[in-house]
Amino acid sequence: MSPASARPHETARILAEALPYIRRYRGTTMVIKYGGHAMVDEALKNSFARDVIMMKLVGMNPVVVHGGGPQISQLLTKIGKQSTFIDGMRVTDSETMDVVEMVLGGLVNKNIVHLINSLGGRAVGLSGKDGNLIRARKLNVRNGDPLLERSEIIDYGHVGEVESIDPRVVQLLESRDFIPVVAPVGVGEDGCTYNINADWVAGKMAITLGAEKLVLLTNTPGVLDRHGQLASELDTAGIEELLRGGSIKGGMIPKVECALDAVRNGTNTALIIDGRVAHVLLLELFTDAGFGTRISA
Repeated sequence: MSPASARPHETARILAEALPYIRRYRGTTMVIKYGGHAMVDEALKNSFARDVIMMKLVGMNPVVVHGGGPQISQLLTKIGKQSTFIDGMRVTDSETMDVVEMVLGGLVNKNIVHLINSLGGRAVGLSGKDGNLIRARKLNVRNGDPLLERSEIIDYGHVGEVESIDPRVVQLLESRDFIPVVAPVGVGEDGCTYNINADWVAGKMAITLGAEKLVLLTNTPGVLDRHGQLASELDTAGIEELLRGGSIKGGMIPKVECALDAVRNGTNTALIIDGRVAHVLLLELFTDAGFGTRISA
């Protein structure tokens, strides 16, 4: 059989392999945290948008929660505002929060919506302010430095955490066959606007919506074990052991923490997958091959 004639047969094999997964996940909600390299590389942006559209067309309900840290830093640099980070978290004063909201709820969110719509999907952008979607509270972190006589609260400014999510606006969009695209900005009872880690928002969104899966796109192959090898399957005990041993560090910590929270509170599976791989969502959801770390209770 020639290479040209083999291609249709390979396509048919892949479609046949996908069929049971399409049947299994039809009607389920999938919350996807979109960030990292997949948000800045043009080819990966297009493959991500096409994957989300395909998920919707075969009957799934994808909900996209996006980040935007590099874009925020770029705009702050342009206006001469220096970014300050403590333990990897951006200190967000009132002026910085204005930029954060403009970038996340405006520039980044609308670019994602436009891309999905231009490729044949139907997406609607939301901020956590819309429909009181995300109720936030100020994040209080204590500095446990043993050199201090007593712990001190670190003030990150307008950085928050999720207090609650009102899913009605997302559910309405899902019922009308739209793809919700959510910027991780919330409002507190004090009336202040808060910037929230997108991983945390995605995790809480998955719990609130009763999602089948929480999918976190990263710039790594997934969670690495203590030998530096990809751990393709982990349960909560395995994750906790890696956290205690220091194998999980830096930006991977909030990802595995929100994944643990999700699977402990009703989400069937959390996936941490490599967003640098084209069409990684379709490969992970619709084929027998795994492309990251699968976390279950």
